[in-house]
Amino acid sequence: MSFTPEEMAKLKSYIERKFRCSGISVKKREKAEDSIEVMLDGEFIALIYKDTEEGETSYDLNMCILDIDLDEAA
Repeated sequence: MSFTPEEMAKLKSYIERKFRCSGISVKKREKAEDSIEVMLDGEFIALIYKDTEEGETSYDLNMCILDIDLDEAA
């Protein structure tokens, strides 16, 4: 399921507002149309998946955090 440019812009704006964070960008993936990449200051941080069921659309933000990343935050 592909994302329209309008959806991508709305998702970017929503994430920036919710996390009170600038520097967010979203971009299409090269080999997959079912999700888009979320970037923070040029660094990949998450994927957004789109699901449409019974006429309603939802978006799932999937962020993977490695244990070594937690060590850097301590």
